[in-house]
Amino acid sequence: MEGFGWILSIILGAIAGWIAEQIMKSDHGLIMNIILGIVGALVGNWLFRLIIGGTAGGVIGQLVVAVVGACILIWLGRLIRSKT
Repeated sequence: MEGFGWILSIILGAIAGWIAEQIMKSDHGLIMNIILGIVGALVGNWLFRLIIGGTAGGVIGQLVVAVVGACILIWLGRLIRSKT
């Protein structure tokens, strides 16, 4: 979430984490949703740059990227838990 302030990053992270939580049918608290959304944005931006060569701009674009990244993180968490 480059170029966003801390407050906007936290708000967008919470929204992205909540959307990913709904998509993946999981149950996390508010703090975990914020963490998933922010880290998901980092993962999503990295993947988009790797695959496409760029990333989405603006608030809506970054929200979509963060949701994709958060969904990937939830999926990876489930994968790791199922292996143990």
